[in-house]
Amino acid sequence: MIPCKRLAAVACAALLSIPFAACAEDAAPLSWEVGAVSDYLFRGASQTDEKPTVQGTVTWTTASGLYVGSFASGVDFGEGSPDVEVDYFVGYGFDVNEAVNVDLMLNRYTYPGASEMAYNELVTTTTIAEHWKVNVSYTNDVWGSSTTGWYYGVGGEWALPNDFSFNANVGRSVFNDSDVAQDYTDWSVGVGRSFGIANVSLGYYGTDGKGRDNFGKLADNRVVLAVKIAR
Repeated sequence: MIPCKRLAAVACAALLSIPFAACAEDAAPLSWEVGAVSDYLFRGASQTDEKPTVQGTVTWTTASGLYVGSFASGVDFGEGSPDVEVDYFVGYGFDVNEAVNVDLMLNRYTYPGASEMAYNELVTTTTIAEHWKVNVSYTNDVWGSSTTGWYYGVGGEWALPNDFSFNANVGRSVFNDSDVAQDYTDWSVGVGRSFGIANVSLGYYGTDGKGRDNFGKLADNRVVLAVKIAR
């Protein structure tokens, strides 16, 4: 059970930038998403010690494709701080042609109370034929360790009848220093259903043996339930 104080901190962090962004709503679209997950996974590993948490995202997008925003979630890496992750991102999306879209995003991962863990990552996502996505991400300071890390992922999402959808992804994390972590593979399959502005999804996630060597039981195969509302 997550303490009420932590839930309040996550909610405040997630909504902190809404008043500022709302002032610019006339000039550019504002979107937001809030929800709860039974476990917060990042590339196959639990960030909440296998506990549920709340999350939120706010994004301000211009007509040119430039966007800025923030994401917040509860985390639990053991005793003490941090209890919250707050990310800040800026990016640009554009169409190469009718079938291909490219998105370039710089993400800043921060952990209030544990500033030594903060780091930047360049995330590139190429969407092909609206359904397939190819992800290539790079950081020279993975988890604040001064180690270079790459992530390569491929997956997609496909519509099913009655507002259902199916998604799948496989990714590979590669590290320059094996003392920080061993290279490993993560994967997921899931289904979701839309209910107006709400979406409920159920996914099955896992990693290979190297992932479990890195993170122990936090990288075991598991089912994750997510309920989110977005506008």
